[in-house]
Amino acid sequence: MGFLDRLLGRGKKTAGEMTGDSSMKSEGMHQEQQGMAEDRAETAEGMAQAEREKAAEHQAERDS
Repeated sequence: MGFLDRLLGRGKKTAGEMTGDSSMKSEGMHQEQQGMAEDRAETAEGMAQAEREKAAEHQAERDS
């Protein structure tokens, strides 16, 4: 969803700039920022999952 929110937000922001609609521009900026935050959170979760798997492998090696 992050990519879609970034894309839609950028579109709203641009449309707001072109029409002079400050509320649409602001909404677009916030939606774009939300999408970027979702992407960062997804990346961090992926890294955390990889570390959990690595830790589980090390634990399995120690136990055997």
